[in-house]
Amino acid sequence: MPEWGYSIQNYDPEKMAKASGRDLHISTKEAVEICNAIRNMKLDEAIEYLKRVIEKKEAIPYRRYRKLLPHHSGISERFGIPTGRYPIKACKAILKVLENAKVNAENKGLNIENLRICHAAAHKGLRIRSYLPRAFGRVDPIRHPLTHVEIVVEEVSK
Repeated sequence: MPEWGYSIQNYDPEKMAKASGRDLHISTKEAVEICNAIRNMKLDEAIEYLKRVIEKKEAIPYRRYRKLLPHHSGISERFGIPTGRYPIKACKAILKVLENAKVNAENKGLNIENLRICHAAAHKGLRIRSYLPRAFGRVDPIRHPLTHVEIVVEEVSK
């Protein structure tokens, strides 16, 4: 089994649990925006939030990659940013990583009701190359992005 590195500093194994999704077939830009939205949320609150995004009841605010994005209602009240989207495929993948972090924390003996996401990061992975044949003997390259997502939850006292 390979040993994956994490970008978190000051990891305390007594109070924290971690999970990662490696080589996920999702957009890195969408994963970065989702991680920015769920960082510092309670774990159960973040899981419910991503489920509402998948149902298109609430949008993810786009802070960095927001050029020519539409405004959606409901984002301004919560985050103060009017632009957003519903990245369903990326939310499903990150939701699995969040549930994995919850199970890892439970196996460590941490209190699940007091878990807070202290670190959520998305990094670029490899790009899968393929080619699409075109007319007159030409080909167009297609590059499918892969993304690494890491989630660290911390037990906080009330």
